[in-house]
Formats: sequence, C-alpha cells, structure tokens
Amino acid sequence: MADPTNENDEAKTDTPAETGENAGSDSPASVATDKATDVGADDSQESLATDDIEKLLAEASQNLDQAVDDSAPAAAGDGSPKPYALGDLTPDSDANPSQPIDLLGEVEMDLRVELGRTRMRLEEVLQLRGGSVVALDKLAGDPVDIFVNGRLVARGEVLVMNDNFCIRVTELVGA
Repeated sequence: MADPTNENDEAKTDTPAETGENAGSDSPASVATDKATDVGADDSQESLATDDIEKLLAEASQNLDQAVDDSAPAAAGDGSPKPYALGDLTPDSDANPSQPIDLLGEVEMDLRVELGRTRMRLEEVLQLRGGSVVALDKLAGDPVDIFVNGRLVARGEVLVMNDNFCIRVTELVGA
C-alpha cells in the first residue's frame, strides 16, 4: 500500500498546465487549477493537508462560478432580435458567362420507347415460342411513351421509314 505522505509514490500525469495546452490562459478557473497542480511540484513542501485541499477546491469552485456568471450575459444577449444585413447579391461583372449547352451534347442517355405493357404468369412466359403473339394494353395507333433515363419525357406515334421503325414526337410531357 502506498504511503500518502510519500511524494515518490504519487502518480506522474501530464496536466494541461504542464504540457502547455492552456498556456497564456488567465481565466479564474485556470489560475485555480494552476495553483492546485503547482502545489505538489515543490519538493520541499510536505503533502497537502485535507484542509488545504478543501480550501483549494472551494476557491476553484468559486472562480468557476464567477467565470460562468461573467460569460453568461455575453452568450445570452439582450433577447431582442437583430436584423441581419445581407451582402451584395448582384453578380460580378467579371464573372464567367454561363457555359453553352453544347457541352452536354456528348452526354449519352438511355432512351426507351414503350409500345405497351402486359402482365403474364411465369407459366405463360415459359410457353412463349417463335411466332407467339403477346397482347399489349394499348391499341394500334395509340401514342407510345418515350422515356429518357427512366423518366417519361414525351409521347409519339410509331412510323416505318426505309424499313426502320421511327417515332414522331407528338407531345412533350412537362415536369
């Protein structure tokens, strides 16, 4: 068991005052903390008596309360709202003009044309063969839906030109 009066048995720890973390701080709480940590640093002094420790703790507590009371009015303010002044929101005349949309011309997008939809059971799908006919929910001549990246953007009609299917856009769908 360690002797509480023997200074060689005391644990060595780095406190903020010893490491210089709060160097230059003159708040009442840090002054009291410095006093408490500096008392044991003197080799010529015996260990602190209980009365001395209680006195230092009371002084540190009082200084802490005073520091909190001093900072409270600054943090709380007077409670009345204050208007906020916005900076100038006009664009700079030196600002770069908007880049033309031509830069987006090379971006690839997924385009899908949907003739219609249907629901089938797995058994019906497994029975499909070459020449099978699948009925869709749209009639011949109904407009088809045009999707770009999964989003409906237009409707159109199906045409055949030079033996290729084509779509004539008849309606743009707004956002």
